[in-house]
Order: sequence, then C-alpha cells, then structure tokens
Amino acid sequence: MAHDDNGHILAVFVDFENIILGFKGKKQKKFEITLILERLVEKGKIVVKKAYADWTRYADYKHALHEAGLELIEIPKRQLTGKNSADIRLVVDALDLSWGKEHIDTFVIVSGDSDFSPLVSKLKENGKRVIGMSLQDSASTLLTENCDEFIYYEELENPVGIPPKMTEDIPKQRKEAFQLLVDSIIALVRENKEILWSSMVKETMKRKKPSFSESAVGYRTFSELLDDAQRNGLIRLRQDEKSGSYIVVGFGKEEGK
Repeated sequence: MAHDDNGHILAVFVDFENIILGFKGKKQKKFEITLILERLVEKGKIVVKKAYADWTRYADYKHALHEAGLELIEIPKRQLTGKNSADIRLVVDALDLSWGKEHIDTFVIVSGDSDFSPLVSKLKENGKRVIGMSLQDSASTLLTENCDEFIYYEELENPVGIPPKMTEDIPKQRKEAFQLLVDSIIALVRENKEILWSSMVKETMKRKKPSFSESAVGYRTFSELLDDAQRNGLIRLRQDEKSGSYIVVGFGKEEGK
C-alpha cells in the first residue's frame, strides 16, 4: 500500500483538546505525536502540521510537539468564546489551505469530533482526500464514515489493530481460549514479530497458559480454533500459499464482510 501512496502531499490538523480528553481515565497512556507522524509518512510527504489548543493548559506537551515540527496555534481560554473556537480556527485554516495550495491533496484531521463532518465533506468536494484519526472511544460515527480513511490511535500502538469485544453468545470455555489467543497475538506484535504464523501463536498461548489445549475446548485441531475465531469476527487469517499454514493478519472482520 505504501508505495502507491508516496506521491501524496499531506497537511495535518490536530484538534489537541479533543484528543487529550480521549486519554482521560486511560491508565499509563500518554499521547505521542510521533506515532501519528510515523504512520502518516507511509502515506506521503507532510508539508503542514498544525495543532490547536489553549496551550497554557497543555504546557507539558509543547516540547514534544515542537520537536516534531508542529506549529502550535494558540486558542485563548474558552469561557468567553465557548467550545467551538479551536474547531472554527482549524476549519478556516484547512479550507484556506485547500483553496490556496492545490498541490496538497490529502488532509488529515486528528479529532473524533462530529463537528468536523461538514469540513470533511467540503474538502472532498474540493477534490481532496481526507484521513481522520482519533481514539476509538471518542470517534464519532458521523466522522469515521465521512472520511476516505479513518485510523484509530490504538492501531498505531498495535499494528494488527484493536481486538473487538466478544459477543455474549460465545460459550465461557471458548471465550477464555479466544481471550488467550488475543493476548498471545498482542504479545507477539509487541515482540515485533512481522509474520504471525499459527504455530508461533499456539506456542505463545502454551507459554502463557501451559494447560492450554485446543481439544480441551472442543476443537480437533488448532486451525479449527483459528477458523472459529475468524467466524466470530475476532481475527483475520490468510493461508500461506507454499505451506498451507495459517497466518494471523489482524483483528476484527474484513471490511465489507
């Protein structure tokens, strides 16, 4: 995918307060702009990077943002102006750029706020491609569906994506096996394993829980367990052409399925 995208010229707009609010109540998590920029570099060349906030409230983030080359746009305290002052400034700057700089073809809106939906529509009308980015919990459906592409921050920390919630109808024993499967995949990704072979996943599951066996939870083979996890929308698999072995390629269902 990356090589097709490298010709794109990107402008990045960060609604900083919206993003930071999404981190409230999440343990040991701190917003890292570098994760976002590293992912976007795959999409093309970033020529504009702006972040909007009342920076007196977020002083401890300023250094990292400056280091990453972001222009920090000061939005004065919101008591007088109400919630939308940062949003309005961001919208004006983005539209200004979309009309004034034809070579910028991709706009990245880092926010989950549904208020940006009209901006997304207008940018698309102007022939621009729009990528949205936000934490999964704080992403408005209106926004995620309107963008050409939407990337969840959690996916940047964990390249295979975010494990979906398990449905209630999965029997308890199988649910435990699926949870162990998910935890093992996350552990392998943390170890920077690029190809998640089924044998590697099974070894990790046994390392985490030595008593694990697929037959104990009603499967004849480990592949059958993986098939069932895919049927339940938990993981995505592909088969290696040479060996026929399964490889785990991500969490969740395939798009359009």
